[in-house]
Amino acid sequence: MRTRPAARAGQYAALLAYLIFLAFPFLWLLSTAFKPPRELGSLHPTWIPRHPTLANFRQAFDEQPLLHAALNSLLAALGAAVVAVLIATPMAYVMARHRTRLARAASGWVVVSQAFPFVLIIIPLFLVLKQLRLIDSLAGLTLVYVVWSLPFALWMLVGYVRAVPVELEEAAAVDGAGRLRTLVSVTAPLLAPGIAATALFAFVTAWNEFFFALVLLKSPGNQTLPVVLTHFIGAEGVADLGPLAAAAFLATLPSLVVFALLQRRITGGLIAGAVKS
Repeated sequence: MRTRPAARAGQYAALLAYLIFLAFPFLWLLSTAFKPPRELGSLHPTWIPRHPTLANFRQAFDEQPLLHAALNSLLAALGAAVVAVLIATPMAYVMARHRTRLARAASGWVVVSQAFPFVLIIIPLFLVLKQLRLIDSLAGLTLVYVVWSLPFALWMLVGYVRAVPVELEEAAAVDGAGRLRTLVSVTAPLLAPGIAATALFAFVTAWNEFFFALVLLKSPGNQTLPVVLTHFIGAEGVADLGPLAAAAFLATLPSLVVFALLQRRITGGLIAGAVKS
């Protein structure tokens, strides 16, 4: 049945409202980043700055080591994304292809582990990392990000593995390919959208994470970008709004760039049409 014009107009209106809801914080952040102090304190704020300025960006870089902090965040986020994908891919393959009681129990544990709050695990996690001498190090923080993102990454990839037709793997086995060769040469290329989505999830989660970085990193030279952004808030809770908005705007750009680079992989239907019906 064809959609009625009124229903279609309602759908577009709802979609537009949702897009505005999503874009509002980013657009307001962008507007604030280019406003001079006089406009920031105005009782009648405007969307478009009347006198746009780059002073907030200069002040943000002068006051805080944003580039160094961004490099720390980038190293931790990229390391977590790569390691999580490398570990989760073969694990997801085993859980998807061998549906034993152990695999079902592991799947249930993956779901339950996502319900654990940060506060519940931070003390034992701190003690473990202290014994390993990984407190106040990017290696220790990256390890924490891998462990934290691994359950959800595994849960995502299991669904993608199950979507790969088993007939392809059976054909590879007939041709003499072993399990590892099948996973690397047949299954992994078809999992490219799922691997890209999982890597993006792990990267964005680690890039935006604040609580673990605040507790585990003490040296100013090791602090990540979300922790450094809190330095624009004074002791009395008064934020230096202009530089904070400028720094926060710059902090969102890497996530947008990574998503733009991977969006084709995420939305591409590499699995579709692999087997003729």
